[in-house]
Amino acid sequence: MKTLRLLAGCALAAMAVSCGAGKAAPPPPPPPPPTAAAPLTAQQEEGHQLYENNCGKCHDLFAPNSYSKKDWVPILASMQKKAKLEDADMVKIKAYVEVYAK
Repeated sequence: MKTLRLLAGCALAAMAVSCGAGKAAPPPPPPPPPTAAAPLTAQQEEGHQLYENNCGKCHDLFAPNSYSKKDWVPILASMQKKAKLEDADMVKIKAYVEVYAK
């Protein structure tokens, strides 16, 4: 009986240690944008910086080629309100994601 209690206690202790001992892994870095055929324009480069600096504050960034140009329209409209971005900034972000969109 003592052996059974001892084994049960050890099993519970092992489970408790294994469940709480690890540190949370750091979030993965944002995916690099796919290579474009031509270098980005100044507007597109500024859009890239705005995308990384504003959108990446709240969530993991999606690779621009994750969605089509059509799919990006409602996504960007929704995020503009949440991120409180000006229309001029959204034009730049849209120009950037459209370079790589499907």
